[in-house]
Amino acid sequence: MGCRPWALLALLCGVAGAAAPLRCNVSLDSPAEQRWLPVLRHFEPAFLRAAVQRIIDESVPKWVHQVIQPIAAELELFMPQPFAGEIAGMCKALGIKLGDGILLNFAYESTAFCTSIVAQDDKGNIYHGRNLDYAFVDILSKITLDVQFIKGGQVAYQGTTFLGYVGLWTGQSPHKFTISGDERDGGRWWENAIAAFFNRNYPVSWLVRDTLSQAEDFQAAVLRLADIPIIAEVYYIVGGVSPKEGMVITRNRRGPADLWPLDPLGGAWFRVETNYDHWTTPPPFDDRRTAAIKALNATGQHNINFDTLFKVLSVKPVLNNNTVYTTVMSAALPDRYQTWMRAGQ
Repeated sequence: MGCRPWALLALLCGVAGAAAPLRCNVSLDSPAEQRWLPVLRHFEPAFLRAAVQRIIDESVPKWVHQVIQPIAAELELFMPQPFAGEIAGMCKALGIKLGDGILLNFAYESTAFCTSIVAQDDKGNIYHGRNLDYAFVDILSKITLDVQFIKGGQVAYQGTTFLGYVGLWTGQSPHKFTISGDERDGGRWWENAIAAFFNRNYPVSWLVRDTLSQAEDFQAAVLRLADIPIIAEVYYIVGGVSPKEGMVITRNRRGPADLWPLDPLGGAWFRVETNYDHWTTPPPFDDRRTAAIKALNATGQHNINFDTLFKVLSVKPVLNNNTVYTTVMSAALPDRYQTWMRAGQ
């Protein structure tokens, strides 16, 4: 399965200064250990090994290294498939320790600051957009991928991720639903996450991918994302294909803390979620929410579409120095799924 740069498409779409990431196909019909190998061939192994090491060294506490590395092989028993096999296959191909592959995936789980928006236009169409903000923008901008997961020759689901990371923070099940995830700070992240992982809870991004694979519709996706135990608190934002199918799920590790649906008949035609509970006030030093709400109200329900949603996500500080990419999507129009790289904008 191949990858190809879609920067030309971004230019044709009129997004000045923004390019699309590589778009790759990953075959779910291939063994888990082998399915990412064609993608790896598009990258220099030495660069990838150095990137993995820097991200781990700068974001994973030393005590976590000491816990994970000696028991990495046994940890495969705690990880569901296909995630365990995919991590093991990439580690073997790159010549890195399995423990480092596991730590890399934990590192990505711990630091996702984001803005997500789900909105309904005046005709009942659902649009979903997100900015994903991370440290290591310089590295991540070089390894961001739009991935189409292929099964039986068809796109089973698709999403945006970083090479080496088997979860998805952003994804779409065609003609069914879309999902994005935003970090929720529950305190003591590493201690709680490692303990929950040993209790066989899902990493939050693995549940996104699993839901894209398994759920048959918007309601089934919401139920899975709300109820299945996970290793860290998170916000799941879900969009469907029918009017009113939009939801922000505020998650504790064991279940939902809050469900916040669209209410277009009551005037709530959009929901904005950043990294703070919607019933609280975001801190002044990180108030992306207010800027997004003002931009959406200025746009108006009758004008919301792919292009105007991208513009809302381009308003400062919704777009900021840590924004790696912007994705806009609508499950009813799966071919319009599009990601733009935003580093340096």
